[in-house]
Amino acid sequence: MLFGVVFILACSVADCAERIFGESDSSAIVLDEILGMIATMFGNPTGWAWLIAGFTLFRLFDIIKPWPTSWFDSMRGGAGVMLDDLAAGFYANITLQVLRRIT
Repeated sequence: MLFGVVFILACSVADCAERIFGESDSSAIVLDEILGMIATMFGNPTGWAWLIAGFTLFRLFDIIKPWPTSWFDSMRGGAGVMLDDLAAGFYANITLQVLRRIT
């Protein structure tokens, strides 16, 4: 529940930041990356190897943007800024869950 509240507030902050910086999903906005990593690591081990694997997978999914990540990325406003990283974090989380079970 706390994550949901923070996510909603972050959407509002990202929306304001887009207007301030004058560009969509500005690289100066990092709150989306932070919440994406929290989503990546939720329920996964937090040792250094897992954190590095999680970060790598999160960045990979954030770059390749599999659907619906690509659709969220095309959305305007704070929700689009936040949702594309949340989706990348979800994909990274699922991948880590699978890796954890097969290793």
